[in-house]
Amino acid sequence: MNTRVPTPNKPASANGTARQEHMPKKGSRPLAMDAAEGSIVVNAPVADVYELWLAFEDYPKFITAIKRVRKLDANHFSASLAFNGKVHEATLEMMLRVPERRLAWRTLADHRAPDHLAAGVISFASLSDQSTCVTFKLTSSFGGAVSRRIGKYLHNFKRLIEKQ
Repeated sequence: MNTRVPTPNKPASANGTARQEHMPKKGSRPLAMDAAEGSIVVNAPVADVYELWLAFEDYPKFITAIKRVRKLDANHFSASLAFNGKVHEATLEMMLRVPERRLAWRTLADHRAPDHLAAGVISFASLSDQSTCVTFKLTSSFGGAVSRRIGKYLHNFKRLIEKQ
């Protein structure tokens, strides 16, 4: 597995994309954004890997910070997230679906989580009929070490997909 570690307050380097940014927040306090990227090879066909990542309701099985997901419509989901002992409610929006290649989602700022933002991009590369490389890029203001979480989420996903 390949995980890139964030470097606080420095832009991404040519060989890595992990970083911390400050985004404006209501009032005067900036909102810290952590970002990280990780990759893992799983022993499963790209079609199966893509389908499992497409099933937002299954995210709590491998993304431990997500406690519950409920589908609202084809592109929107309500989610309960837990970070640092705090529970957050958020609306997730699926922004991009490229079958067996890429998915992208983001949280929407609303009355339930007006000051917290997150976005994820998952890319898939078929290495063989039974092997797929998964790359997960995550940006979040919810707190917690994104670089440590992303590796954990990918390992959990690998265990889940390879049990099926």
